[in-house]
Amino acid sequence: MSTIRELLVELTGTTEYADTVGDDVDLAASGIDSGDLVRLVLLVEQRLGVEITAEDMERLRTIADYERFVAEHSVAGATGGA
Repeated sequence: MSTIRELLVELTGTTEYADTVGDDVDLAASGIDSGDLVRLVLLVEQRLGVEITAEDMERLRTIADYERFVAEHSVAGATGGA
């Protein structure tokens, strides 16, 4: 299970949602509420050490979006942004 899916399990309290939603499905349209989306952003920042701006949040709609974002920003942070 991906890290983002693990965080979704933590947020929803069940594996059902994380197991059924596809990587490219819009999370807001799939039934997760806006409060949980904000909490997901906070968890990603805290647990994975990446900063997500309000502008970034507008582009993060799917699990795949989050995974790409984290991968890109983890690499940039580890290399000093180079």
